[in-house]
This record gives sequence, C-alpha cells and structure tokens, in this order.
Amino acid sequence: MYRAADRTLLVVCVGLAMLGGAGSCVGAADLPLLDLSSDQALTRLTPGQPDQVSVARAVGAPGLVVTCRLGANAYPGVVITPEAAVWDLAAFGHVEARVVNTGTITSGVSLRVDNEGDWAASPWSSETLYLKPGEAGTLHVRFGYAWGKPGFALNTAKINQMLLYVSKADKEQSFRLESLVAGGEPGEKPPVDPNQVRTRPVDGVILGKGSAVDASTQLVSQGGAQATLTTAEGVQSLCITFPVGAKNAAALLKPSLGRWNLRDWLQVVVQVHNEGTEPLTVRARLENSGRPSDWVTAPTALAPGVEQELVLPFAGSMAVWADGSKSPTGGSRFDSDAARGITIAATGEGEGALRVSSIRAVVPPTPELPEWLGKRPPVPGEWTQTLAEDFDRAALDETHWSIYYPNYWDKRAHFSKDNVLLGDGLLRLRFEKKRGHAEDNAAKPETDWQTGFLTSVGKWRQRYGYFECRLKLPTAPGLWPAFWMMPDRGDEAGNQRESTSSGGMEFDVLEYLTRYGPYRYNIAWHWDGYGKDHKSIGTERIYVQPDREGFITAGLLWEPGRLTFYANGTALAQWIDARVASVPEYILFTAVSGGWGGNDLTGEGLPDDFVLDYVRAWQRSDWAAETPK
Repeated sequence: MYRAADRTLLVVCVGLAMLGGAGSCVGAADLPLLDLSSDQALTRLTPGQPDQVSVARAVGAPGLVVTCRLGANAYPGVVITPEAAVWDLAAFGHVEARVVNTGTITSGVSLRVDNEGDWAASPWSSETLYLKPGEAGTLHVRFGYAWGKPGFALNTAKINQMLLYVSKADKEQSFRLESLVAGGEPGEKPPVDPNQVRTRPVDGVILGKGSAVDASTQLVSQGGAQATLTTAEGVQSLCITFPVGAKNAAALLKPSLGRWNLRDWLQVVVQVHNEGTEPLTVRARLENSGRPSDWVTAPTALAPGVEQELVLPFAGSMAVWADGSKSPTGGSRFDSDAARGITIAATGEGEGALRVSSIRAVVPPTPELPEWLGKRPPVPGEWTQTLAEDFDRAALDETHWSIYYPNYWDKRAHFSKDNVLLGDGLLRLRFEKKRGHAEDNAAKPETDWQTGFLTSVGKWRQRYGYFECRLKLPTAPGLWPAFWMMPDRGDEAGNQRESTSSGGMEFDVLEYLTRYGPYRYNIAWHWDGYGKDHKSIGTERIYVQPDREGFITAGLLWEPGRLTFYANGTALAQWIDARVASVPEYILFTAVSGGWGGNDLTGEGLPDDFVLDYVRAWQRSDWAAETPK
C-alpha cells in the first residue's frame, strides 16, 4: 500500500524527449503508481475485455501499448490494480496518465479512478481526453470530480482500481500509456474555463443605471461601425456611428468574461435614440455561440431626435418539424443561461448616429390565459373527457395511479410513499436528502436521496387525444422533474409492452432542469429504442411565463401523424410525420435529479417539491379505436 510518506521519491523520467516535449517527467512531489518499464506492469495492467483488448510493450518508445478492437463492449480498455490491496492517495489531489494515440482515428481516452461500491452510485472520479492520431496528452483526474463536474466523494485512501478505456468508435483504436502518477494537494479543484463563467446582471441591467461597462473588453465594432461609451450623471450610454452605405455595420456588447446568465428573465429591452440627421431602421439580436436569435427590426424608421424601444424575446414562433426535417422552421435558438452578447445594427440613407441608453433583461406582465384551458381541448371535435384527476381526495386513487417503480434515471434517489404528498387539492412529489430503501422495501438497495413518483402504467392508457397537466416546478439546484408518456401495449405484449419501436414512442411533454431557470423547459419525443437505432427530436428552448400562481399548464395534442405541444394554452411546437406513435400510452411524473448540461445536485434548497394541480385527458370520438384500460 502506498502511503503519504512515499512522496520523498527521486525524480523518475520516462522517455527520450523529456523536457518540454512529448515525453513524461515525474517530479519529486509526484508518486509513480506503475513502473511501466518492469515486467510486473503487464500483470497489473490487464485487459478488461480479453477478446477485444490486448496489451504489449511499446517498441522504440516508452510505455505499454493498449489495442482495442471492435466487439460487444463499446468502451473497451484496461484495468489497473494496485500492488497491494488498495492505493492510499489521501495526500494527493489527482492522478495523471500520459497517453499517446497510436491508432488511425481520433480517440477519446478516459481514465477512471475507483472505490469499491455499488456501480449505481458511480463511486469514481474520471476524465476524458480526445487525441488525434499521433497526438500526445495528459489525462488529469481530480479526486471528487467526474468530467470536470463535482461527483462522488472519493475515499482517496482506498483506491481499489483504475480504468483506462476508449470511447465508442467504428474502427480499431490504440494508445500508448507512458506514465501514471499521483500528484497535487488534497482538495484540488479543476481550473475555471473562462468560457464557462456566467454573470448575472444585477436586476437585469446590462447597460444603464446600475451597470458598468468596460469598453476595452465588452465593445466590438463591426462592418465599419464605431462603438464608444459616454457617461452623463454617472450613467453610461453606448454611442454607435454608422457609415454611409454600410450594410453590415453593427456593434456587439458582450460580457467582460464568459457569458451572461439571463435565466431569470424572458426578454431583453433595448432603448435607442437617433442622435443623427437621417432616419434609421434599427435592428438587434441576442447572441449565443453559433446560435443567434432572429433579428428584431423596428416596425418603423426612427426619425432624428426620437427614441424607440426594441423588445428581444427569448421565445420564438412555433417550431414546426415537417416532411422528415431534422431542423424546425420557427422556434427559438437562444440559450438564456449562455448569452454571448447583444448586437445592434442600423441602416439609413446617410451617416447614422445612434445612442443606446439602456439594455435591460425583464419579465413582461403575466398574460391572460385562454378561456378553454383546463376545460376542453384546444381544437374542435366531439370530445369526451377520459381522465379527470384533481387530487382532491384524502388518498391517492389507486385505480389510476401507482407510486412505485425502479429508478432508471438518476440512479441516486429512491422512490418512497412518504414523498407523495396529498393536500389542498395538490399532489407534491418531494425530493429530499434522506436515506432509505428503494420503494420502501428493506430488501432493496438504499440511497441517500428520497423522492416521489407517479405513474398510470397498467392502470390507465390511451391512444391519441389531448393530455394536460397544471404543475409548478421546483427550484433547488440539480433537480430534473418531468411530465411524460410511454407506450403501454398491455400485459399480453410481454417484454415489448413499453417498447418505443413498432409504433411506440416516448413523449416528453415537459422536461425541466432547474439550471434552466423558471421560464424555460425541454420537450422531446424518442422512438426506435435507446440503442443504435434510437431517434429523437425536440428542443431545450421552450420559453413560457407561469401564471399568476406560478403554475404552468403543459399540454399535448396527439393526433394520427401529428404532435402539438402547448404551454399555458399556446401551441409552441409541432411534429408532422407518419411515424407519430400509434399505440396506447401511459403517463409518468418523475422528480429525480441530474439530467445533462451541468444540472448538478448540490443539496441546497432541499426539500423541494414538484407540484401537480390536476391531470386531465380527452378523447375524440373518431380516434377512439383504443379506449383507456
């Protein structure tokens, strides 16, 4: 077993090109974990999949070569074991592996540092490095982090193994391991990527009273325009001059570092004043990396001496996928939590001068909801209500709902009856830090997080119709609630009962990550399984303003060959395709954690609730070939 005292080592250099080159040099403060020049290395670094992976000593170069062939395992690699029972790396902050891509394609090489334990708890720290053929690099795994994000609290005194493996590919891959060492100090954190910095403007003010703009880092003049800052009575304004005949002249105002996080608002309002002698047609747009919003152009030319307001909404028009298209017409391309800047442009007959007096992120007044919402479907027809769940009973209606199911999603929380709470005409699915057994069954595994779950599987299903739920979203970091539907072909279908192939489909009517903020969520639909044939369409950019009580009413109109998604009575997305699901579906409400895109669970703000006010469904007479079970 390696101990902290072993840090007083001589310098060991591996390779011919040592200093500043592609070789490896281990300093006195580092601890080598594997002597790659010894025969013992071949016994401690073994193939994880012997039929796919081979290990050999490199010829004419330091280290060992790992060759990973195609086979049943999509992520083949090697297992590295300690000389004793475990490595004690409590005195260190990371493990480094120096690797060289010796294959013919770009490879993602991953290093994983493990504790013993239930795999479902992900008891490891990890990192991935992508290398072109012939390229060398260092994998740097910091303890307690997985792919740069906080992860499992690794017991660094009991590291039982490490894995080196390649990412999925359609060709053979190989890499050379040149060194494996422990280093750094305990508690080491990943460096901050400037592009990942997020700045929240105070009270939404980007320019104007209460803000401070640095012209040297935040202003970019484009296409011949000249952008400068002026200050009057302590308040800055942005002044832009536009040359005669310039078609692409503009000014970009950007954050001083990283991106703006505008998740707490729904639109940006730009106040402009024509300081010149010629009328100007002003336009502006919101910038993301590679995904700007649509231009918003003022409806009338701005006369000299006149002010004007441009409203830049985060939401777009209805997104429509039709005729097999993978990209929609309409919709929004703007990520509110990663705004790269705001571009302002103007055109006119002569030289133009524009003063931008303020730029503010705001939430508009709460709109009125349509009269039909919650009472009937949004389109005409001979409709019959088939589900009317208002959660106004003393106990849950078990003829329609179940609260137990395996947690296939975050794999860190367990479902419990104690977290399905009825009262005041509402049902709350509560997520909290509380240790307990899955499904309140002492024979099943324990986890540290407890949550509620609701499903109609085996009790209620329907093919086609309109499905609606009024709900309130939680706010605690790292939560991932959803209102969604899955196929239910009945008991007679066996293991194909919930298959999304052969006419089945997953409908994500509302899928929410708390990192989105209060006004944005995701919709999606998936089909043809979850393996190599998996297909999906959707968008993370559904923007909606909750009603006056903080609820969102999410709806799905499911017709033969068409899906239409609604929020608070407005149609926001539509898919028109013959592949639209044609088998009955049941309803699920999950209140788990994680998801994707850095939606990390911190434990702050818990317990927190995913609140359901009602769940309703209607069936149209001409679609009623399959009645609810």
